[in-house]
Amino acid sequence: MARVATFSKDEIVKANELRNRANTVEEIQRALSVLLMAEGHMGADKAASLLGISKRTLFRYRESFRHQDLPSRSTWGGRRHCLMSPEEEQAFLSPWLEKAREGGVITVPPLHAALEEKLGRKLPPSTTYRLLSRHGCYIARSEVHIRK
Repeated sequence: MARVATFSKDEIVKANELRNRANTVEEIQRALSVLLMAEGHMGADKAASLLGISKRTLFRYRESFRHQDLPSRSTWGGRRHCLMSPEEEQAFLSPWLEKAREGGVITVPPLHAALEEKLGRKLPPSTTYRLLSRHGCYIARSEVHIRK
């Protein structure tokens, strides 16, 4: 059985205040994510459906509403699935970028093959392109150029 959401009187008052002064749809949805469940006695599925958001977004709105007095703590973004740390990436790229600075031409296929060898697995080419982009490089006709 699912847990029943509980809200303090203070949270309900704050949600009503937010609903009354809301300037954006997101602020209204944040307030209603609390009010529909607290005062409307709705389940998360029904409340999310009425608000036109996913159940996960409903929980995220409700959680951010509860912690609105705390410093902002974003849970979005970041390098959740990174293959190497930024320092490891820089160490891997430094010989290649040094070659480019000396006037040599770097093409993506050998760099991509070296990256696959280092990581010991097959990678889509987009991984190499994103790696280069993160470190200030751009590609023109499969050649790597460094942004000054």
